[in-house]
Amino acid sequence: MPLGVNIMKTSLFLVIVLLSGAIAGAVHGGVNLAIVEPYLDTAIGIENQNLFASGEEEDTPEFWIEYDGYRTWQKGGQVLAGVILGISIGALFGIVFALSRQSLPGSNNVKKALILAGIMWLTIYFIPFLKYPANPPTVGDTETVVLRGILYLSFIAISGFGAMGFYKLSKKFERKAKLVSIIGYAAFITAVFLAMPENPDEISVSTNLVEGFRTASVLGVSSFWIVVAIMLGLLWDKLKPEQEITSSR
Repeated sequence: MPLGVNIMKTSLFLVIVLLSGAIAGAVHGGVNLAIVEPYLDTAIGIENQNLFASGEEEDTPEFWIEYDGYRTWQKGGQVLAGVILGISIGALFGIVFALSRQSLPGSNNVKKALILAGIMWLTIYFIPFLKYPANPPTVGDTETVVLRGILYLSFIAISGFGAMGFYKLSKKFERKAKLVSIIGYAAFITAVFLAMPENPDEISVSTNLVEGFRTASVLGVSSFWIVVAIMLGLLWDKLKPEQEITSSR
């Protein structure tokens, strides 16, 4: 009997995590399709004109047929790609939520999930984004792609593990003294922010294009974190997987 209950508990958890991640990923893909893709079209159009001017490509009907086909395929897979990415990130979010749910503030699981999502959005997305913001095509040298990727992922890891470390530290303090860990993380990440190398690439296109693309990117990612938190909280309240844990004892 306990074994069957444990299997049921795991099944409920998987349903919650996978479904909330998939829904949030689909929303993220739809938002990107609506507000990010227009900026990509503009940026890629500039890139194509640069290719024509340099002689690397020829402005021919064949080029545009191939280009239009590729972009149609790319846009068509936007939502599916969002679902796949959403499931993977949603799984991480679900595990962190399950481990920290009891210590999160909030009167219900939706509020708890939104608070956790806000913390994760800030520490593993927005702060790294401020240091290494997303750029549209035509911005960035192909020779620095690996370097830029390493810098960005390194900052995410440092920020994420730093936040986890200060969270662990905060559990040792009394309620009022927990502010010390928040201040500590803020000082730590500020020092890291200043110490990390700057983005090596110069921006050579319209500032409006770059800023618009970055704003749209933030809105797209933010929509994911909001939806995954709401869906996970609602599903958790409805399916109550923690009750299965209780009943198995």
